Amino acid sequence: MNPQAKLIFTTSLLLGTTITISSNHWILAWTGLEINTLAILPLISKSHHPRAVEAATKYFLVQAAASALVLFSSMTNAWHTGQWDITQLTHPTSCLILTSAIAIKLGLVPFHFWFPEVLQGSPLTTGLLLSTAMKFPPITLLFMTSQSLNSTLLTTMAIMSTALGGWMGLNQTQTRKILAFSSISHLGWMAIIITYSPKLALLNFYLYTLMTAAVFLTMNSMKVLKLSTLMTSWTKSPALSTTLLLTLLSLAGLPPLTGFLPKWLIIQELTKQEMPLMATMISLLSLLSLFFYLRLAYCWTITLPPHTTNHMKRWHVHKPVNTQIAILTTLSIMLLPISPIILTIM
Repeated sequence: MNPQAKLIFTTSLLLGTTITISSNHWILAWTGLEINTLAILPLISKSHHPRAVEAATKYFLVQAAASALVLFSSMTNAWHTGQWDITQLTHPTSCLILTSAIAIKLGLVPFHFWFPEVLQGSPLTTGLLLSTAMKFPPITLLFMTSQSLNSTLLTTMAIMSTALGGWMGLNQTQTRKILAFSSISHLGWMAIIITYSPKLALLNFYLYTLMTAAVFLTMNSMKVLKLSTLMTSWTKSPALSTTLLLTLLSLAGLPPLTGFLPKWLIIQELTKQEMPLMATMISLLSLLSLFFYLRLAYCWTITLPPHTTNHMKRWHVHKPVNTQIAILTTLSIMLLPISPIILTIM
């Protein structure tokens, strides 16, 4: 892609996100979401492969429907209350429609079907944007309206997302699809807590972004798209593979790694809200995700060639250490000891 075009699209992405997260008026927030959608479409379809064009079309149709619902819910609320302020969303029907619209934008169950397909058709770097940056504006809208939302509906969607995200990721062989189901599962953890402790949901999102960025950038540097390619990566870069093993376990939420912090705090908050059953259910369902993270880690670090899987051998190239990956993997592994400082900032 032309560097000038890429610069325009990236700037538009930043602009759209900034408009949405800094606005108080529904029309401005909707405008920001639309700018974001239009800016990411060329980045999804830049390879001109039929799969990429299909992914871009699916993404456009889904996001257009969700944006229309956001506009409809805000107009319904303005009709009944005379308020266009995002924090003044008080009408029950508007809250219900908005929850559905944001769930479609994020890919929460039962509106999750588009997300794995779109991620599979996108390049890894665009996949990273779709999994992290594109989810930030909808989550900030949930954050701002959290006091008005229906917690029973969000809890039901959260439990279903964690269950289906783990369940459907079990038999995948494509790394992008595995990360898509991982994203759906993590969104379940954010959705269950957003009405009780919105700051905790944002902390979970920040740490999830950190760990997912580390995984996506590592895969991009090794050009890994499926599990059979993963099996030859250990011999090429053992150090990177080892740190990635720990990052995957961190994504799974195992102590004493960074990913354990949000899960621990969410379970604690759910128990305080007298929801021990939900805390137990979401904890047990996250074991499904742990299985496919362990499967990825096993393929990446423990399966050594020669083996019977057919794959294309790649050249051994001595690349310099990528500073971004080094910083992200370190943060993804080692933030738990400084959790008191993080909680003080929050």
